[in-house]
Amino acid sequence: MSELKMQKKPRKPKELENQPGKYDPRNKLNDLTGKEWLLLTKSFWETEPSPLDKTAYAHPAPFLIKDVQKLISMFTKKEMTVLDPFVGSGTTLIACNEIGRNGIGIDLNENYRELFNRRLSESNIELNSDIKYVVGNSLYAIQDIGMVDYIVTSPPYFNILKNDSKGTRNNSGKAYRMAAREGIDFYSDLLDDIGNFDKYDDFISALEAIMGKAYQHLNNKKYATIIMSDFTVNKKEQPVQGDIISMMNRIGFEFCGTTVLLQPVKPLYPFGYPYAYKINHHHQNLMTFRKVEI
Repeated sequence: MSELKMQKKPRKPKELENQPGKYDPRNKLNDLTGKEWLLLTKSFWETEPSPLDKTAYAHPAPFLIKDVQKLISMFTKKEMTVLDPFVGSGTTLIACNEIGRNGIGIDLNENYRELFNRRLSESNIELNSDIKYVVGNSLYAIQDIGMVDYIVTSPPYFNILKNDSKGTRNNSGKAYRMAAREGIDFYSDLLDDIGNFDKYDDFISALEAIMGKAYQHLNNKKYATIIMSDFTVNKKEQPVQGDIISMMNRIGFEFCGTTVLLQPVKPLYPFGYPYAYKINHHHQNLMTFRKVEI
C-alpha cells in the first residue's frame, strides 16, 4: 500500500469539534450558522420536551416549545414577527419570547388565553411587549394585525376529539406523552370553531379561508408551516397531508417539503385488533410553504 493511501485524514482539533459553524452575512432568512442551518434541513426531527411544556397539557392537543423554536429559528431573524392563527395554549408565543421574536397568536377560546396566562405565571415567564394573544375568530382578526414574517400553526384536527375515544392525558407521575388518556375533551362548543364541523370538506374549506387571509398578511418570499398528522374520518384513514398541500397551493403558496416530527413516547392503542390493521400515528407532519409573488 502506498504511503499516500496510508495517510489518515487529519481530524478537526477537539476544541473546534463542537463549534456551531460560521454565519454567512448573505443569509437573509435567519440568524443560523451554516452548520445550524444544515442540521434543521433533515427530513425528520425527534420531539424535545421542556419543563415549560407541563401546564400546556391541560389543552387537548398541546405542542412542545422546543419543536416550535426550531421552526421559528429556521424561518426568522430576531425581532421578526410570527403569526399563529390557532395559538391555543400559547406555545408559539412562548417560543417567540424565548428566542427574541415578536409574536401574534389568535384563538377563539378565552379559556385558552387563561391557560396561557397560567403557563406564564407557573413558569415565571415575563413577556416582552411585542407578544400579543388575541381572542377572536382568525378569519376576521387577521385583518387587524399588519404584515408578518412567518406563520406557524397546528390547527384543530377536524372533529376527531369529539368521538368515542379517550381525550386528555392523566399526567400524574408519568412522562407526559406516555400517560394514559382519560375522559373526552375537545377544543370548544363554539359554532365557528373548525374543530366542531361535521363534514371534513367543510373543515378544509374553512381552514383554507383562514390561511388565505393569513397569506395576504405574510411578507413576500416568507414561509408558513402547518403542523398536522393524518387522521381518520368516519373510521377511514384520511390523507390529510395531501389535502393540506392542495389547499395551500390553491391559496398561492409553494410547497417546500415536509419534516416528520417523531413522537416515539406516545402510547400505542390496539385499534382494530384482532380484526383489522389500524395505524398508530407517532409523528406529526411539519408542512412548510413559501409565498412567492411574481
